[in-house]
Amino acid sequence: MLFTPSRRRWAQALGALALAFSFGSAQAAPEVIRIGVATAGGGDPVTWGGSPGGVARVNQWLEQEFKASNIKIEWLFFKGAGPAVNEALSNKQIDFAYQGDLPSLVGRANGLDTKLLLASGTRNNLYVVVPPTSDIQSIKDLKDRKVSIFRGTNGHLVAINVLAANGLTERDIKGVNLDTGSSQAALVSSGVDAAFGGSEWFKVRDQGLAKVIYSTQGQDPAFTRQAALLVHGAFEKNHPAEVQRVVDVFVRAAHWASDEKNREALFGIWAKSGTPVASYQAEFDKQSLAERNSPLLDGFIRARYKAVVDDALKLKLIRRSVTVDDWLEPKYLNAALKKQGLENHWTPYDAKGKPVDRQSVAAR
Repeated sequence: MLFTPSRRRWAQALGALALAFSFGSAQAAPEVIRIGVATAGGGDPVTWGGSPGGVARVNQWLEQEFKASNIKIEWLFFKGAGPAVNEALSNKQIDFAYQGDLPSLVGRANGLDTKLLLASGTRNNLYVVVPPTSDIQSIKDLKDRKVSIFRGTNGHLVAINVLAANGLTERDIKGVNLDTGSSQAALVSSGVDAAFGGSEWFKVRDQGLAKVIYSTQGQDPAFTRQAALLVHGAFEKNHPAEVQRVVDVFVRAAHWASDEKNREALFGIWAKSGTPVASYQAEFDKQSLAERNSPLLDGFIRARYKAVVDDALKLKLIRRSVTVDDWLEPKYLNAALKKQGLENHWTPYDAKGKPVDRQSVAAR
């Protein structure tokens, strides 16, 4: 075909327009990736324990991953835990969130656009502590007592279920909504009679300022708390390549944190948050690291999140039901597992928390 000058100019204009459109529809790499963590954390720089994410934080693996791309990593820690993280997600102040099961589902029920990418710290135990001289010996003794519960967190719902298993409701106790630090101060000063919480209480116990009268350790895994890494929907849509790189690093951290030969080093890294090694030794006593640090979105994780939805509805912690299966986005995790040769590294668990027989699954 012979191009006249006018036709040539027209073709060039169309080409320029197509090129401009392609650049306009593409998203440039972000200048910064902001990760919100649902805990106040501790240490310098601030970090947290109990999750493989803390390994990536202390070792600066994300910073190393994105250094050549000139992408800055910002970690933001929230004393207000899960509810505060939801607010930050709503205001688009963070791109990723490390968060417990209940608050992340509350956010979803309230319309937050997120995707759950991988598990990052599962089967976390819950404890009830009282002053050393207290006459409280069991959950049933909490009736009519002033008890600290950090409402809106993943420990809140488990605490309600523990009360229910012992014939009590939240109304049977004098609940006081306190964050972790305030709860510890209140118990030590006799401002409350008891407190629900996690492994952070072992430090107070070891100082002789509290005693543990109840633990979910070794009990039904339905009485445990789950945490995960989420991404804001807009960030995932605009920057899928960066999402994949973040997930790759979290999977790498989960692999390292699941290796029993790293147990002592792992607890040492987590202790940089201000929670002593002895506390993690107590929390993980007689439990495998791989079971607790697996990133898999297996039957157990799916069932626990669905159960949290059901319980939250019954207790009117959320106003409408939400689906779980379409919220979980496993493609980045699956790609990371394949890339790192970890597709069969962790044992998947069924809805009741029992190991899944890979051979029987493959034979179906």
